[in-house]
Amino acid sequence: MTEINTLARKWGDSIAIIIPKKIAEAEKIIPESKVRLIIKKEDDLSDLFGKPSLKKIPQELKNEERRGWE
Repeated sequence: MTEINTLARKWGDSIAIIIPKKIAEAEKIIPESKVRLIIKKEDDLSDLFGKPSLKKIPQELKNEERRGWE
């Protein structure tokens, strides 16, 4: 049994999960193989804490910090 993290993608009217070739070969999965999926959606913590909003780009923040060292 192998655990992977992957993205669900739209495929027509459905959602598809792609199994990387390396994993498929290791698990001997070929087209028409029966597989068992245990689906557990990863929680997006930004819903709880929000997404950071920086008014300055990271380089500007680094430059300000460096000026403070002088």
